[in-house]
Parts: sequence; C-alpha cells; structure tokens
Amino acid sequence: MLVNATAMLQSAAKGHYGIGAFNTNNLEWASSILDAAEELQSPLIIQCTAGAAKWQGGFKVCADIVRDLYEAKNITIPVALHLDHGSYEDCFKAMDAGFTSIMYDGSHEETFQINLDRTAELVKIAHNKGISIEAEVGGIGGVEDGVASSGELADPEECKAIADLGVDFLACGIGNIHGLYPENWAGLSFERLGEIKALTGDLPLVLHGGTGIPLDQIQKAISLGISKINVNTDLQVAFAKATREYIESGADQKGKGYDPRKLLKPGRDAIITRTKELIEDFGSTGKAWA
Repeated sequence: MLVNATAMLQSAAKGHYGIGAFNTNNLEWASSILDAAEELQSPLIIQCTAGAAKWQGGFKVCADIVRDLYEAKNITIPVALHLDHGSYEDCFKAMDAGFTSIMYDGSHEETFQINLDRTAELVKIAHNKGISIEAEVGGIGGVEDGVASSGELADPEECKAIADLGVDFLACGIGNIHGLYPENWAGLSFERLGEIKALTGDLPLVLHGGTGIPLDQIQKAISLGISKINVNTDLQVAFAKATREYIESGADQKGKGYDPRKLLKPGRDAIITRTKELIEDFGSTGKAWA
C-alpha cells in the first residue's frame, strides 16, 4: 500500500539524511526506481509532473502503474506517489487519481496572496484525504513543464507564512535550478537556507533541481535542513547515455537486438545503478523504517 510522504520526511529531518524524490516517465522508470530503493531498503518518493502523466495516458494511468508494480514486485519499503510542480487544477486531478502526495506550485502565481490562499485551501482538502502536501516559495530556475523562473532566493518571511498553513514540506528557492547547471552557476545560498530554517522550525525542506549540484553542496544542504531532493534530469541523462551506447555499438542490428525489451534494458539498468548511487549519497540507505 502506498503511503503519504509526511512520516518518512519527518524522520529524515530528525535523522539528518535526505530522501530522493525520483521523477517517473513511464513503466521502465517506475520499475527501475522501485527496484533500486527496495534493494537498498530506502524510503522512496516517486513523483510525476503533469506533462509526464499526460505522456503516460493521464494521472490515473501513472498511479495504476506505480501501484501495480508495488504490489507485483512485493515491495516492502514505504513508497509515496507525489505530484511534482502541480498547478491548482492538477492537484485535484492527482488526488482523484490516487496520488498519495501532492505539490501545489504557487510560486508562479501573479501574487503571493494567491499562492497563500490556494495553499491554505489545498492543505485542508489534502489532509482530509490523508494526502501530504508540498508548497513552494521562490521560483526555481530553469524550465520544467512550462514552469520557469530566474531562480530567486525565497523570502524567509513568505516561507514562514506558507509553513504556518500546515504544509507537510516546503520547497524554497535557494539558488537551485531545474535541468543542467551552467558553468557560471553561483551555487546554493546556505545563508538563505539557514534563514528559512530558522523561521520554519522542524518542517522538512525540499531541494528542487538536484541534478548537477556538487555532492558536497547537497550534503551540506541536507545537514542544514533539506530532507527531500528532487531528481529528474540526472536519470534521463543516464538512460539516454546507456541507450546511445547500445545503438552505437550496433547491438540493435544483431539478431533480435531491435526487440524493445533488449533496446530498453541498458537504459533501465542505468536508472537502477544511478538511483542507487544517489540514495547512498543522500544517506537514506537502510532507513526504510527509521
């Protein structure tokens, strides 16, 4: 049975380790991520954007894939299915489809008050359904499903205002961006992270754009209160690299190498390997029931 993400992230916050929130794009992705986390006995958040859900056939198809794999593989670790960067409307669709956790990204709304009001409403609805909820303050740089920002540093007072609404975890802009990081990236602002943590107390904080941040910065962020690290591009790059190597080797033209099961296996294996590396880096190995 899938769970919401509240308890696992509260444990991570108390234990000073991070939990990977890995984006799924299809059955291969979900299967590989589950296999990696189960092997290392790590709590797991599988998340999906509205765009990736649409690619799979909708939120319900995505939820059914994850739930069916969870049962068929006899997964023993706690797994949450989370909506990543959901609009106000997406949140209702995901909850209706069986997601156990949602993110309302109101950081791009016209005013902070709209973000505040809609977050307050969604907190009540989600909690009545036993669903955990993440909110966001301060835009995250880069582009993800049309949500773009210059990556400003979140206002600590705005973070406190959102935290006081009862959200279960909070994404805050601290200089991080989505996608691949440019060479001139300034790095994370640990000063701003400290200011936000001072005002939000024990609330687990979320680091979006985990791909490409130097490991020492990620681990320092975890030590300062980051409990959830979002990973998407990293696994896409690993999958693409392995698939390219398979094709460029000519393996797809030998025998039945064109069989999609053979064609997709190197990428699938690469996702498992990379996910395990990241789980180790974040410190959640063996923490399934912490």
